[in-house]
Amino acid sequence: MFYITSLSEFCESNKRDDAKRDAGLKTPDDILRFDDVRYSDAHVRNVLDVYRPKEKSGKLPVIVSVHGGGWVYGDKELMQFYCMSLAEHGFAVVNFSYRIAPEYKHPAPIEDTDKVFCWIRENADEYGLDVDNVFALGDSVGANILGLYCCLCTDAAYAERLKFKPKGFLPKAVALNSGLYRLIRGEELLLDSLAEAYLPNGGTDEEYAELDLGAHLTDAFPPSYVMTANEDFLRPQAKPFYDQLVSRGIEAEYHCYGDESTVLTHVFHVNIKLDDAKICNSDECEFFLKHIRGRSDS
Repeated sequence: MFYITSLSEFCESNKRDDAKRDAGLKTPDDILRFDDVRYSDAHVRNVLDVYRPKEKSGKLPVIVSVHGGGWVYGDKELMQFYCMSLAEHGFAVVNFSYRIAPEYKHPAPIEDTDKVFCWIRENADEYGLDVDNVFALGDSVGANILGLYCCLCTDAAYAERLKFKPKGFLPKAVALNSGLYRLIRGEELLLDSLAEAYLPNGGTDEEYAELDLGAHLTDAFPPSYVMTANEDFLRPQAKPFYDQLVSRGIEAEYHCYGDESTVLTHVFHVNIKLDDAKICNSDECEFFLKHIRGRSDS
């Protein structure tokens, strides 16, 4: 009973905090949005939004957003204002919901992420999506989902072991925000509870190892912007993962936001009312822009 209550309280607490964060926000006048587009008929949650700047025509570089929520919470509605703020930097932003635990287990969110990349390829002309310049970002466990998707695209042995071969494609570069890169049993009791809900066998040692992003890296992993904050509870994981990327020869940047006078917490960047969030999100968009093929200053 304690486990069920704890899981419920986690979701309700996040729901209250997210509602407070987004209170008063509206769709910007300069954004065109396409809502509730189905990217698969497999489940009611397989829907996405596309946001574009109104003044931009033709095909735009794309950002795919993979939301967090501990595998048990969250959807595209909670990310809409953050994602529209990214679109204002000149991108078409794809914001989607995926199947969540405890009803749906690993690797359901990764499978849904793959379906979104397939949808982008198949619908590029209709929505003005430049498939040669598709980027992605993930927040908290969304960083784990996105990172493992990239590993499946670049490590055939891992895909065979997981019995899932992606049909989509690898993003050109990724931003991993306040990311969960590995599970360490007993380090965070909440994470253990969430993993128990998400993993098919409740969190065996083998299942924990399957979620260790660093263990599945190859040198084909995309360029990565690794972001954390000074009071992010997952901050201790960020620099070691960045070091793993660098040791593999993967292009990477590490950024920790906040200083002695500014306390920034887990996934602070989603709160677009914060000046520091605006700075961080602009930095990440610039990281993507410099990887656009044919850009004169890249």
